[in-house]
Amino acid sequence: MSSSVVLRRFQTLGEDNKAFESEYQDIDGSHRKNTYTVNGKSSSKSEKNGEILTQKKEESIRIGFFELFKFASCYEITLMVCGGICALLHGVAQPAILVVFGLLTDTFIAYDIELQELKDQEKICNYNTSMITWVNGSEYHNQKNETVPCGVLDIEYEMSMFAYYYIAIGLFVFFLGYCQICFWVTAAARQVRKIRKAYFKQIMRMEIGWFDCNSAGELNTRMSDDINKINDAIAEQVGIFIQRFTTFVSGFLLGFVSGWKLTLVIIAVSPLIGLGAALMALSVSKLTGLGLKAYAKAGAVADEVLSSIRTVAAFSGEKKEVERYDKNLVFAQRWGVRKGMIVGVFTGYMWMIIFFCYGLAFWYGSQLVIEQNEYTPGGLLQVFLGVLVAAMNLGQASPCLETFASGRGAATNIFETIDREPEIDCMSEEGYILNKVKGDIEFHNVTFNYPSRPEVKILDRLSMVIKASETTAFVGPSGSGKSTAVQLIQRFYDPKQGMVTLDGHDIRSLNIQWLRSLIGIVEQEPALFATTIEENIRYGCDCLTKDQIIKAAKEANAYNFIMELPQKFDTLVGKGGGQMSGGQKQRIAIARALVRNPKILLLDMATSALDNESEAIVQNALDKVRLGRTTISIAHRLSTVRNADVIIGFEHGRAVEQGKHAELLERKGVYFTLVTLQSQGDKALNEKTRQMAGNDPTEEPTIEKQQSFTRGSYQASLRSSIRQRSRSQVSNLLTDLSLPGDVASTVRHPGDEEKVIEEKEENIEPAPLARILKYNVAEWPYMLLGSLGAAVNGGVNPVYALLFSQILGTFSMQNEEEKRNQINSICLFFVIVGMVSFLTQFLQSYFFAKSGEKLTRRLRKLGFKAMLGQEIGWFDDRKNNPGTLTTRLATDASQVQGATGSQIGMIVNSLTNIGVSLIIAFYFSWKLTLVILCFLPFLALSGALQARMLTGFANQDKQALEVAGRISSEALSNIRTIAGLAKEKMFVQLYQAQLEAPYRAAIKKANVYGLCFGFAQSIIFLANAASYRFGGYLVVAENLHFSIVFRVISAIVTSGTALGRASSYTPDYAKAKIAAARFFQLIDRVPKINIYNDEGETWNNFKGEIDFIDCKFTYPSRPDFQVLNGLSISVMPGQTLAFVGSSGCGKSTSVQLLERFYDPNKGKVLIDSHNTESVNTAFLRSKIGIVSQEPVLFDCSIADNIKYGDNSRQVSMNEVIAAAKKAQLHDFVMSLPKEYDTDVGAQGSQLSRGQKQRIAIARAIVRDPKILLLDEATSALDTESEKIVQAALDEARQGRTCIVIAHRLSTIQNSDIIAVMSRGFIIERGTHEELMALKGAYYKLVTTGAPIS
Repeated sequence: MSSSVVLRRFQTLGEDNKAFESEYQDIDGSHRKNTYTVNGKSSSKSEKNGEILTQKKEESIRIGFFELFKFASCYEITLMVCGGICALLHGVAQPAILVVFGLLTDTFIAYDIELQELKDQEKICNYNTSMITWVNGSEYHNQKNETVPCGVLDIEYEMSMFAYYYIAIGLFVFFLGYCQICFWVTAAARQVRKIRKAYFKQIMRMEIGWFDCNSAGELNTRMSDDINKINDAIAEQVGIFIQRFTTFVSGFLLGFVSGWKLTLVIIAVSPLIGLGAALMALSVSKLTGLGLKAYAKAGAVADEVLSSIRTVAAFSGEKKEVERYDKNLVFAQRWGVRKGMIVGVFTGYMWMIIFFCYGLAFWYGSQLVIEQNEYTPGGLLQVFLGVLVAAMNLGQASPCLETFASGRGAATNIFETIDREPEIDCMSEEGYILNKVKGDIEFHNVTFNYPSRPEVKILDRLSMVIKASETTAFVGPSGSGKSTAVQLIQRFYDPKQGMVTLDGHDIRSLNIQWLRSLIGIVEQEPALFATTIEENIRYGCDCLTKDQIIKAAKEANAYNFIMELPQKFDTLVGKGGGQMSGGQKQRIAIARALVRNPKILLLDMATSALDNESEAIVQNALDKVRLGRTTISIAHRLSTVRNADVIIGFEHGRAVEQGKHAELLERKGVYFTLVTLQSQGDKALNEKTRQMAGNDPTEEPTIEKQQSFTRGSYQASLRSSIRQRSRSQVSNLLTDLSLPGDVASTVRHPGDEEKVIEEKEENIEPAPLARILKYNVAEWPYMLLGSLGAAVNGGVNPVYALLFSQILGTFSMQNEEEKRNQINSICLFFVIVGMVSFLTQFLQSYFFAKSGEKLTRRLRKLGFKAMLGQEIGWFDDRKNNPGTLTTRLATDASQVQGATGSQIGMIVNSLTNIGVSLIIAFYFSWKLTLVILCFLPFLALSGALQARMLTGFANQDKQALEVAGRISSEALSNIRTIAGLAKEKMFVQLYQAQLEAPYRAAIKKANVYGLCFGFAQSIIFLANAASYRFGGYLVVAENLHFSIVFRVISAIVTSGTALGRASSYTPDYAKAKIAAARFFQLIDRVPKINIYNDEGETWNNFKGEIDFIDCKFTYPSRPDFQVLNGLSISVMPGQTLAFVGSSGCGKSTSVQLLERFYDPNKGKVLIDSHNTESVNTAFLRSKIGIVSQEPVLFDCSIADNIKYGDNSRQVSMNEVIAAAKKAQLHDFVMSLPKEYDTDVGAQGSQLSRGQKQRIAIARAIVRDPKILLLDEATSALDTESEKIVQAALDEARQGRTCIVIAHRLSTIQNSDIIAVMSRGFIIERGTHEELMALKGAYYKLVTTGAPIS
């Protein structure tokens, strides 16, 4: 930054004008210094911040896990420590129960052996030695020459004891589970409340420039979603992770302590499973990546086509584009099928290894039990299940790591914002407060650009003086820096160079809250808050009496209309003031500004939204309150500017002229042009109004009805300067200066619209499954084979229960040989089951992937075709923007697979699993099965509760946070108004007060969640207690073999897990049905202008005669903004018609009606005396060629782009070359290395504007149209290119009816008819000579040398 301003002038006034320093402590405790100097040198802070931001963009810093807890106090740390200890103990419970289970198994086996031995009458149990002896008292030895223990015949008593163990551990788990969850959730809720408060407060401190780079929507998302992610990462997930990790460690410890040999064998096999899982994860992510990449090509086509939908429609390229899109979908489908195949192979492989591992563990374990007597059978189970449980818990702990990672990711942004120091701190207490304020404002060589657009210079060395107590008016075209200058006075931004002073003090050295309290501002589109009228006025000043409010309302001419409302001052104005008309809002805003009793009054088009009558009254009110105040008025109407003490004319960010009304008129500069244009436009409008009043007595001739172009809110006006088409200054002035009418209804609030969209989305009825499957019917053989695989696969798990109990049964056999053979054959059976599992998993995965991917492709193609078939008005709707539609094609179509494809496989799998399990269980013992089934509702309930909890009390949280969200969203979307009123602190307090309810809800949730979690964890222990106790009873009462008890329990448990798995698919299934419904909604929508049907008139001798008959039109997306207002004009075949007029007057709209992108609301467009609404759309468009100002080219070769001109046939290369020669393009193309095969890049980015323009002309010529539309076809070109292109256009026009919209006189002088448009109707028409003779608007434009627009 350069130091361009010298302060000599001030020093002579003897003002204290030094720099000031402010020191402040950063959150991390480091001191920083913030120096502002008033000689135009840089303020060190902004540079620093600039560096910080660029660094951060380069490396997205992830913060450490423990940094997430930086807001925790001692109390919260204590809670988390206690929660952690509970989780640790909870983690040990599962391995502890395995010890009990091992003893229980040993007891059952010992009981069975004793029972078998004592069947021999010769043997008895000696209770003194607890050994079996012969009747004669001598010791009994079995086949292995070992003594046999006895004394467990009272199996019921033994089982009761084990049941008590189970119940005790269950209750312990219930208590620990409750504490673990409750403590962590409470601690998190407290911390999150602090984070929300700190984040919102920090955002409200930020300078306005920061908001230009961070949209309100994004910040609101961060406040809700990102902080919720932090909450997830520091709440119950930490406890659950500790619990699972502890189970993992203690499970392995149990294995090593109970039997290290077997543990090592199992661990030796596990790398094979790990390897499979890792390879699967790698290949799936790689294939998913490739699939997405392949789809990205199709997505890019969709995006390109939807973004250029007008060009596609104009050249009837819809069918061609659908085919191009479908070609790219083939690749995505291929990768999807391959992914299914790979998933099948690896899943099958993993299950096969798991079953092999079972076989190996039981075979080797039984060797250790039988041959080497190292383990008891119970010990074998402890080791095997201990390692299994450990491995499972390790797997279950990994999703927690994902949650932690996303929490850290979300926190990066939030914590950086909290730590960032604002460049202009609006809550700062620093800076001077002057005792007396005169109100002299001066700009010294001020250069400025918005932080969001550093490359666009808005103010360029602006210097001007605004004297105290005078009214100064700023005039000039949009984007010339008027509003920006006003924002610098409010210190929303600091200039990049130079400075702004108030009474000789650099405003950077003044206290910012105090400075803003001196200023009252009334904008064109004032922001009101969603509360009562009285409260809105009170925002201007806190300490107001009711009388002062009434006085201000009277001064602003608002009192009368307020008193007519039913609730008077207590009337709610609605979100953003939506319940009020523009004029009413304006007057409330003026009252709000007046109650501040400001020294400086800023009026940014304060009366533009009013009808003439209100304007006169409000203008009087403003004239009264201006007295004795420094007033700056940005106005577009002459009446408001005329009485100003000084008028300053802006152009290109500089003040180019200054003086009174009369002086400036003599000077014939910017101001003069404005005045002449405006008075002309007004005259025409008044005439039209009189005519309308004469023709139609029912319609009142008030100008209020005449809707007008709105200049947009602050933000919109700032952004509009980016989007300005390269128009001449005068065109903007013409628009800006000719705008009466009430703009109330054209003010749209983004929030409202989002709400409407959301409501519509929510009301979608899920699609019926039958209709989804109908689209999949062609793939029935794949689905059949897949279902077969899934069914066999589902039967595999219950078979495991059968084999497991069978092995336990063999341990009590007497015959050693038989025992060994049976164990060997069971282990072999495990191997066979593993192989079957491999095959069926592959079948299921591959065939369903195939059918699912084919469905996705079919739906995407149909969806894209349906989109391209909609009328153009549909694309104007904000919720149908290209981004949304492309996303919908990408996600919705693939989500539909959740109801077909692999999901069907999963469901078939689960159902057969449950079926086979129940058959086995009922077959072996229906009584025991029924007892266990009694617990199933509880198990299911606990599952459902857990699912409910894992999705969280999400909706409750959402509702509780809604009020706070509304406050934050209102604050962020009206941040300029709040900053102008210096009400940031008030909003921070409001927001913090609203955080209490969600916090209390979270604490309540912590208790409920804790109870549910504890219940869900403990119920399984209680179910086991009852099952084994009743099993013990059945073994005695009904001589049930003990292995059947294990068989039934295992079978039911596998069916329960299958049931749980099946229910976990329901969210996917529901999502799929909603996605399908959205799709069908699109496919079923009947467009208002249908391009796919062949109905409608066509005729052979197409001449090209055009008639617009009293056309009235509003865009469907802006129904309250009349664009055409009774347009009537005729063009004979072969004639050229030129439209001239300001931007927004309806020139391009009339061209779009001719193309039939829209139909007029009233009136008719005739071509060769046929009404366009009854003509076949494709036929009509085939006769029209269009060249627009910014022609859209597609990302393919030059030849293909030219061929696009006629999509109804194959265009030969000779035709392409002929068209290129006519368009003066051929020589340039031949100079390129690849000639006609040169790729033009995305949207023609590889070419200059002139080259793109000529390709577009060649494209129009290939079509051989009867009607040629040139929409500012040369405006974007430099003089040399323009000459070439103009020559090409003149040639193309020969023998065709032509409509030209142009800016430059030379291009339209020779037209047969020139029509001057204003506000949607024609005010003058004739040839160049006739119009010059008329000495009307056209003449004035030509003589003042202004470019025509």
